Amino acid sequence: MLRDMGRSLVIKTTAGADAPERCSQAFTVAATAVAGGVPTSLWLTGESAWFALPGRAAEFELPHAAPLVDLLEALLVGGTVTLCTQCAARRGIGPDDVMPGVRIAGAAVFVEEALREGAQALVY
Repeated sequence: MLRDMGRSLVIKTTAGADAPERCSQAFTVAATAVAGGVPTSLWLTGESAWFALPGRAAEFELPHAAPLVDLLEALLVGGTVTLCTQCAARRGIGPDDVMPGVRIAGAAVFVEEALREGAQALVY
């Protein structure tokens, strides 16, 4: 259904356990886009940076929401998951700490992705 759109989706989430509904919405929209065949990039910034670490998504709970760990797995398989460079540094997270498939990149890469022809950027 969505596969023929010729567009991509770039989602930045700043919310983590501090704003669980916003966080879940970002992951849900991103995973839904991946399931629909849309090239999708999810950026973990602010408090969502913690979800780049193994086991952290499994600790997240929100009633009536898909498990965050399942959404993240779908994104790692079918999309791109990026941890913000500055957010990682502020939390003492290095490249060896993150889950396989999570890259660490900065604002220039985010801007490049967001400004690609056909890209739609969303921030949660």
